[in-house]
Amino acid sequence: MSTPSFSKKHEALSAAGNAAETAFVRKPKLGATKARKKEIPEGLWTKCPKCANMLYDKELDDHLKVCRYCGHHFAISARERINELVETCTFEEMDAGMTSVDPLNFTGVAPYTERLAAYQKSTGLKDAVITGIGRVGLMRVALGVMDFGFLGGSMGTVVGEKLTRLIEAATDRGLPLVIISTSGGARMYEGMFSLMQMAKTSAALAYHARSRLPYISVLTNPTTAGVMASYATLGDLIVAEPGAMIGFAGPRVIKDTTQAELPPGFQTAEFLQDRGLIDAIVPRKEMKDRLVYYLEFLHEGQRKAGNAA
Repeated sequence: MSTPSFSKKHEALSAAGNAAETAFVRKPKLGATKARKKEIPEGLWTKCPKCANMLYDKELDDHLKVCRYCGHHFAISARERINELVETCTFEEMDAGMTSVDPLNFTGVAPYTERLAAYQKSTGLKDAVITGIGRVGLMRVALGVMDFGFLGGSMGTVVGEKLTRLIEAATDRGLPLVIISTSGGARMYEGMFSLMQMAKTSAALAYHARSRLPYISVLTNPTTAGVMASYATLGDLIVAEPGAMIGFAGPRVIKDTTQAELPPGFQTAEFLQDRGLIDAIVPRKEMKDRLVYYLEFLHEGQRKAGNAA
């Protein structure tokens, strides 16, 4: 039997090497793996900003947008809050078509009218608050719910006017009042017209209180500036969601002004409850049951006071 020549051995080794190289080239590349990952539909998962866990969006919605790991409360829209609190098909919206105008002809990066149109399109709202009469539990309630998604929940003339009309309707009909606030403060595009809403809403609440009708203020993240300095802190009961940022000026502004170190947890709901500003911190899942309890308690107190008089 003849021995293979050197040239034939060399050819065999070269063929084996080429086959191995071809097999190596055919392995999936990193780019191909990334392409497959991009095929995963968006909007399925949300990362919790507090605990960094990934949350399945449908499960998050089922938990009223509260993280099941750490209890972080995500922002929700005004419509979602109303659906969460009000009995089905009992909410009658007020002043649904009211929209802001541009009294100052404000111009900046974009005109005020263009910004209003953009937010109306993206949120489906006319402005940053929804008001109306609905049933919470067994009791009819005047309800106002702010939406941070519309220009940061800023308080302009429409927000002030809608809330004032809601408060006056509650007073005229003898109804308890609940306002759920979330806001970055007054709307700078409307200048002094926006600041006037602080006095207008506060005056309407004074007449409501004179009629011995209950008002519950619910503070959510964030509730700041002009809203915090007016109707948000005038409730007979003031409750807040866990971890909500609540205050007038921002922590950085206060720190720069006072040149002092701020205490831990400054301007959180928990910090303010410890110091007596907030009566209770209520998780979102418990909010409806607690409001029903508070409203029934206040209504019974009102009834007894009326009998005593």
